[in-house]
Amino acid sequence: MNWGVFEGLLSGVNKYSTAFGRIWLSLVFIFRVLVYVVAAERVWSDDHKDFDCNTRQPGCSNVCFDHFFPVSHIRLWALQLILVTCPSLLVIMHVAYREAREQKHREVAGENCRRLYPNPGKKRGGLWWTYLLSLIFKAAVDVVFLYIFHRFYKNYTLPSVVKCEIPPCPNIVDCFISRPTEKNIFTLFMVVTACLCILLSVVEACYLVGKRCRESLLSRSESSRRETRQFRSVVHNKDCSLSHGEQDSLEPGEQVFHAADCKLVTAPNIASSQIGEDVIS
Repeated sequence: MNWGVFEGLLSGVNKYSTAFGRIWLSLVFIFRVLVYVVAAERVWSDDHKDFDCNTRQPGCSNVCFDHFFPVSHIRLWALQLILVTCPSLLVIMHVAYREAREQKHREVAGENCRRLYPNPGKKRGGLWWTYLLSLIFKAAVDVVFLYIFHRFYKNYTLPSVVKCEIPPCPNIVDCFISRPTEKNIFTLFMVVTACLCILLSVVEACYLVGKRCRESLLSRSESSRRETRQFRSVVHNKDCSLSHGEQDSLEPGEQVFHAADCKLVTAPNIASSQIGEDVIS
């Protein structure tokens, strides 16, 4: 395994994730991948060869083992981890696609052109939907595998002794599982970590949707406020733009009050002014 490439992928996933996504990534890498690689494979390495039955009938132990262990824990966990981590890689691929498209656009239109994506890693538009769908897919994969484990192994535990009567076994025989207590501990540990990962994915999805709804409401509120201010400004300008011709058309002594911000307009009293001039002369 090339750990350099794996480290680069983890850093990319961590870069474009939220705080909940970083916690999820740490939980998956430390408590699931490392436990799987370091300990789980060794615990289940002897599950077949140490599965003993109290009979020498050829084929009986193989048939009983296949009946009680249709799919190995270790192989199911490997498939589960692969399917859980793939959506995060899709997010990285989407960001890389955006960056490549932005670079090609700048090469064609020039360096001073308008950018297609001001920040290719920002979760907006299609990238937001990709990230949200990746969270839903990861939670769904863990739920499906938990159901599969529960169907194959009741209560996620293994008994110490199983009774088998499947042909070619001659009668009801007792078969003994290798290290059942240790396997139960690791199984419950993996189940609990999977449940925590499901919870983190659901919380992160709710956080993304709630944040998007809040931003949408704020933008609508700001837009409505801006439209209200523009409407008031237009009404104010119309009410306060009374021309001198309109003033001259008023009857003597007539007053017009258009708005609270406008001044009281009074038509000039021509007769009074003429009488005053006669008296003075």
